[in-house]
Amino acid sequence: MRRTSKKPRILIVTPEITYLPEGMGNLAGKMSAKAGGMADVSASLVAALFDLGADVHVALPHYRRMFHEETGQLVADELRVYKSRMTSDRIHLAEDRCFYYRDRVYSQSGANPKLALAFQREVINHFIPEVQPDLIHCNDWMTGLIPAAARRMGIPCLFTVHNIHTHKLTLAEVEDAGIDAAEFWQNLYLSRPPYNYFESRDTNPVDLQASGIFAAHFINTVSPTFLKEIVDGWHDFIPDSIRSEIRNKFHAGCAAGILNAPDPTDNPAIDEKIPFRYGPDNHVEAKRKNKLALQHALGLEENPDAPLFFWPSRLDPVQKGPQLLSDICYRFLDKYWAQGAQIAIIANGAFQQPFWDIRSFHNIGNRLAVHDFDGRLSQLGFAASDFLLMPSLFEPCGLPQMQAPIYGSLAIAHNTGGLHDTVEPLDTARHVGNGFRFDTYDSNGLFWAMDQAMEFWSLPASVRASEISRIMTESLTRFNHEACAREYIKMYEQMLHRHLVKDFSDGKA
Repeated sequence: MRRTSKKPRILIVTPEITYLPEGMGNLAGKMSAKAGGMADVSASLVAALFDLGADVHVALPHYRRMFHEETGQLVADELRVYKSRMTSDRIHLAEDRCFYYRDRVYSQSGANPKLALAFQREVINHFIPEVQPDLIHCNDWMTGLIPAAARRMGIPCLFTVHNIHTHKLTLAEVEDAGIDAAEFWQNLYLSRPPYNYFESRDTNPVDLQASGIFAAHFINTVSPTFLKEIVDGWHDFIPDSIRSEIRNKFHAGCAAGILNAPDPTDNPAIDEKIPFRYGPDNHVEAKRKNKLALQHALGLEENPDAPLFFWPSRLDPVQKGPQLLSDICYRFLDKYWAQGAQIAIIANGAFQQPFWDIRSFHNIGNRLAVHDFDGRLSQLGFAASDFLLMPSLFEPCGLPQMQAPIYGSLAIAHNTGGLHDTVEPLDTARHVGNGFRFDTYDSNGLFWAMDQAMEFWSLPASVRASEISRIMTESLTRFNHEACAREYIKMYEQMLHRHLVKDFSDGKA
C-alpha cells in the first residue's frame, strides 16, 4: 500500500543532472554530471519543485569521480557514515562500481546497456519501494524499463523523450542484471508480438525507448513542433516502434512538447567566461569589445564594425547542415566583402576539413576562422557575434538558438522542430521576432536567410540597437528554467488531477 499525504511525492529519475539545490544535502553542490540538455532541465525542474516546497526526490547514478568524492580509502562502515552525512533522504544514489570511476555520463559510442540496467535495477528494486512516490518522471531510454514497473505498481509515470536513440535488450539480459522482468514484461515493447514470457525471454528483444513511451501514462518531447513532425511522419530515421508509440500517446491526448532552456549562467550579465559583460541596456559597446577579443583569438581581421556570423554546433552533416554553409561560404563572404563580413566556426566534427580547405584555397583566413570546440571561446562567440548559424535538417529542441538572442546574437535557422518553436522571423516595423528562418533545406535557402540578416545589418545603428535590446529582454523572460519547470508542473497536475502549486505551498515554512 502506497503512502498518502497532502503533498504529492515526486521521484525524478535521470542519468544526468547539472546541480541540485543546496538544501537537499551537503553533497548537492558537487552533483554535476552533464552530457546535454537533459542535465539542465532535470536540475531546473528539481530546483523549481524544491523551491515550491514540493516533496521531490531524485534518483541518480553514483558517479563518485564526477562528484569529486574521495572515498577510495574509506572502509564500508566509514562510507555509510559519510554517505548519510553528505546526502539527504531526498537524494537516492544508485550504487554500482560501473558508475564510480567514470569521467563522463555516456561512453564514446553513446549506448551503454550495462550502466542503464544497473541504474534501473536500483530504482525498481530499492528506490521506488523506499520513496513510495505518487508520480515518477523518467528520462530517455536509459530509464525505459521503469514506466513498465511503475504501471505494474499503479504509479503514474511521465516519460520525457530527449532524443530518438534507443537500445534493445533481451528479457534474459534484464533478468541477469537483477531486475525481475517477469513481473512487468507485458508492459514492455517487444520486437515482435510475444507468445508467452518463456518463448520471448531469449529471442524477443525489448526496445527500451519504445517501452518507456508505451508504458508511461504521459510522455513529452522537448519541443512541440518536433512532436508534431514525428506524428505526421517526418524524418525517416525515426524507428517505426518509437513513431507508432508516440502517435498512440498523441492521439490519446497523453503527449505534449515542452521546450528545454539554456543554463541560467548563459547570461552575458553574469557570464564569467566572457571578458566584457553586458545586458540589454548596454550591449552595444560591450559586444564590440567582445568581438575584437574573439577576432584577435581566431586571427580574424580586427574590426568591431564587421558583421560576424558564428557556428556553434558540432559539424555533423547528417543533422546540423554544415554542408549547406560550405556550399555558399566563399560566395557569401565575397558578396559582402566590402561590409567586412566574417564567419567564425568553433566546433568539432566530421565536416571541419572542408572549411579548412575553403579557407586555404581562397586565402581568406582573415574572414573565415575554423577552431576546435572550446567552452570559453564558444561563450565568447555568443557574446561577440551578430548572427548565429543553425541550419539543422531536424532539431528535437536545440539550445544555441535560445542562448544566442540572450547574448544579442540573432539566429539564422531552418524552419524545423525546436527551431520553429524558438526562432520567429524578425519584423523591425512591428517590433516582433528574434531571428531569420528559411523553409527550403538547401544552400540557397540558407543564403537567402543570411541575406535577410545582412539587410537587418544595413539598417541604422540606432534601429539595430533598439531591436537587439528588445530581443535580449524578451529572451531572458522566455528562455529560462522557471518557464520550463512551470510546463512540467502543469503536466504533473494533469496526471494527478490536482493543483500542485497550492499543494506544494500549503504548510511551507
